[in-house]
Amino acid sequence: MQVRDTHSSLKNFVVFEGIDGSGTTTQLKMLAEALKRNSVLFETTAEPTDRPEGQLIRHILKGEIDADPGTVAYLFATDRHQHLHGKAGILSILQKGSWVFCDRYILSSLAYQGITCGEELPRLLNSPFPHPGLTIYFRIDPERSMERVLRRESLEIYEKIHMQKLVSAAYDRIVEKKRAEGWNIELVNAELDIGEVGLRVRRIVGSHLGIGLD
Repeated sequence: MQVRDTHSSLKNFVVFEGIDGSGTTTQLKMLAEALKRNSVLFETTAEPTDRPEGQLIRHILKGEIDADPGTVAYLFATDRHQHLHGKAGILSILQKGSWVFCDRYILSSLAYQGITCGEELPRLLNSPFPHPGLTIYFRIDPERSMERVLRRESLEIYEKIHMQKLVSAAYDRIVEKKRAEGWNIELVNAELDIGEVGLRVRRIVGSHLGIGLD
């Protein structure tokens, strides 16, 4: 497969971003139902992936394997490269004319790994990857998000209030910078009622797709 210009924007690629507990996974599931109702050709995915590279990352995030923060940054980039370029990866799906909606992508690495191993390495590792045609950033106060996270059966290594505050601040800085660079990033107040957040997401995505999403 011919590798496209990785510095370009992939219009049919939409990404949800936000700190833990911001609702990206829930909202992606809700959006998928709306897309089905409106007969949109699409696939959903997430990072870390279910591939071996992603499974290793998940073991690290659960605290089951100890890894240096720099190693984690490399692993996320490896998983992302395979996610994009591998067989049945994002680029091959897009080439078939389908939309792809992904839970987490480049910005999450710049935010999470940026505060654990420094900004330079994640920025370097992610510089070759194309940016999405649309990114929706689910912004929420870390105190509020942790209330949701603490309802879960188990916590991951980043799911601590001091970490989430650092990641949230990093996300805000990165979003501002990427918007200035021309990225199409929409902000959604993730503290609103789940239905209201879903409505706003459908409006944003529908506008990007050029259709109305009920």
